[in-house]
Amino acid sequence: MKIGIILETKELEKAWNALRFANTSLKRNHEIKLFLMGEAVECIELDSDKYGIQSEIMKFNSNNGIMLACGTCLKSRNQEATEACPLSTMIDCVEMVEWADKVLTF
Repeated sequence: MKIGIILETKELEKAWNALRFANTSLKRNHEIKLFLMGEAVECIELDSDKYGIQSEIMKFNSNNGIMLACGTCLKSRNQEATEACPLSTMIDCVEMVEWADKVLTF
């Protein structure tokens, strides 16, 4: 199954759960695309002792998950895209939704 995930929060536990869901889905051989929007683009740099966001991001990228970040949201926060999370547009988000069999939001 193709699953699109839109993450719109940087709340640590919710972001962590979205990433855990994405990684579990990849382990079950689903194709996953994750689009970071709004404050969720800050997750690229977030981490905590309790919620291993960076660890989950590394797992996601190493297991062939595709992560995209809203360019407008990055720019409004003076952040740069990364190789692991490239600059994307609303067109990319719409294309992900069109591609997906299911779309989840966190």
